[in-house]
Amino acid sequence: MQPRVSAAVPVCYVRDLAASRAFYSLFGYTEVRAGDDGDSRWSYLQCGEHTLLLAYVQPPLIQVELPLLIYLYVEDLAVVNAGLDDAGIGYELAGYPDHAPGGEFRTKDPDGNVVLVGQRAAVSPESRAVPSGAAARLSLIQQAAEAISRRGGAPANCQIGLPDGGACAEPAELKLADPWGETVWGCSTHADEALLNARSSFIATEDAYGLGPWLRHRQRRDQ
Repeated sequence: MQPRVSAAVPVCYVRDLAASRAFYSLFGYTEVRAGDDGDSRWSYLQCGEHTLLLAYVQPPLIQVELPLLIYLYVEDLAVVNAGLDDAGIGYELAGYPDHAPGGEFRTKDPDGNVVLVGQRAAVSPESRAVPSGAAARLSLIQQAAEAISRRGGAPANCQIGLPDGGACAEPAELKLADPWGETVWGCSTHADEALLNARSSFIATEDAYGLGPWLRHRQRRDQ
């Protein structure tokens, strides 16, 4: 018989159980059990079929900053955003990637752990908010790379190259352009570097976010 996992419980080590319970309650989690064992305490949270264990230990663990601790899918991103706003918790809208066409945002829990939140149900292009911040830029790069991967047509390798002038062996993932007509294909790392440092550069895309589709939609709406 093939082994099968029947459930998985993420475990988050925290400095303040009450503060962390309050944070994760904004996503629908409630405490169902709690306990302690000498120098350690724990709080078992549940939201529907999904569980999360908050653990507090003494002496505290040395925590390292991770690019992502946990990814949460929610049914209504706007409701969660409103709850974070009311609680005074900041977040960055990251965009609308393929895995979260209803939107995705980045926030941090009370211990500074990165939490990404997405909505699987798509929203119409005209209902989408404009992303901002570093998380938004990286999400837009990811979206463009995904679209190009589906469509094909990219050259084999990154054309931007290494800082010392050498060739980059990474595959070309997206196309950049500027208002003067210069274009170049790059890997995601070097494309991100170019977007930060090359004045007025932008991602050249043929998907529904381009100027042409936006103008056509606007003109139809005005008729």
